[in-house]
Amino acid sequence: MKTLLCLCLLSAVAFAQSPTTVLHIINVKWKAEATPEQIKAAVDAVHQLPAKFPGIKRVWTKNIKYQGQEGYKQAIVMEFESEAALKKYADSPAQKWWYELYLPIREESHTHDITN
Repeated sequence: MKTLLCLCLLSAVAFAQSPTTVLHIINVKWKAEATPEQIKAAVDAVHQLPAKFPGIKRVWTKNIKYQGQEGYKQAIVMEFESEAALKKYADSPAQKWWYELYLPIREESHTHDITN
């Protein structure tokens, strides 16, 4: 009985600590003519988004190991505080600001949105 109670308590604690944030993962294939300077500017700019859009908590861009599809060279991860924040980001001034740097040099991308 004590074991069952301990398992139930551990499960409750694990469930209570599950994040409710949403990870927005972007796999990017840059245009062939995109310069290293343009790519760096777009990647550096994405790190400014949490200051421009409060619903973004964190951003990751440093690829340690990347196994994207052929031609895909970059993963960008944004952590949103909620699914509602992710939806609100679409067409926001912050997204439009970043897209000015990003879209002209992006050939294509695939996104994945993940939460618990």
